Amino acid sequence: MTRVGALRAAARREWGPALGTVRRALTDRGVRAVPMTLTAVFLTALIQVVQNQSWGFRTVQDLGAVQAEDPVWLALLRTPLSLFVPALDLPVWGALAQLLVMFGIAEICLGRWRTLGIAYLATLAGTLYARVGIAVGPAGFLGLPASDAQVVDTGPSAAVVGLAVYVCHAYRAWFTGALVIVTMVVEIVFKDNLAGKEHLAAIVVVLVLCAVVEVRARRRGQGSRPGGSGTRSGAPPMRS
Repeated sequence: MTRVGALRAAARREWGPALGTVRRALTDRGVRAVPMTLTAVFLTALIQVVQNQSWGFRTVQDLGAVQAEDPVWLALLRTPLSLFVPALDLPVWGALAQLLVMFGIAEICLGRWRTLGIAYLATLAGTLYARVGIAVGPAGFLGLPASDAQVVDTGPSAAVVGLAVYVCHAYRAWFTGALVIVTMVVEIVFKDNLAGKEHLAAIVVVLVLCAVVEVRARRRGQGSRPGGSGTRSGAPPMRS
C-alpha cells in the first residue's frame, strides 16, 4: 500500500463511522436532521443582534452574562443562555460556525438531548472552574488572577470542545480527540487566559463522563469498538 493509500485508510478508520452517520442523516432528512442545531444558530444570531442595540445590551447581560464574581445561584441561572451569547470581543461568525458544525455533528451522532446535556455540562464546568481558579490565585496550578472575576464569560466554545471530545470517544476517533486536547493545552501555553483554562476544565469533565460511560458499557457486556459484536460505547447504533 502506498503512503497516500495508507493515509486514506487511516482517515476512513478515524472519521468514516461518524461522517457516514452524518451523511446518511442529512441525505435522508436534510435540515430536519438538525433542528436543535439550527435553533441554536438562530438564537445566537438573534442574541448578537439584540445585544448590539442600545435597548438590548443590558437585557442580554442580565439574562446570559456570567462572571465569577456573581453569586453562584445567579451564575447557574444564567449559564444555560450564556452558551448562546456571543462574546463581544470575538467575531460572531466564529460562534455560529462552531455551533453549526459541532452541534450538527453531535446532534446526529449522539442525539438531541445528549448533545444538550454534554454542552451544558462542559459550559458549567468552565463557569465553576473560574471560581476555583480565582480562589487558587495566579501563583497556583491553573490559577487565575482576581481581575478575571470581572470577565464576562459567554459563548459556545467550552461546549464545542466538550462535544468534540465526546464524539471522538463515542466513535473511537482517538487521534482527533487527542489532537483537540493537545490543541487546548498549547492554547494555554501561548495564551494563558480564562477562556483557555475553561476549555481544559470542560475537557476534564467530559473525559470523566466518557470514562463512566465506558465502564457502564463494559459492565453491560457491550463491544467497545465500532464494527464489533456489540454497540459502540457511548454512541447510537449505526443505521443500515
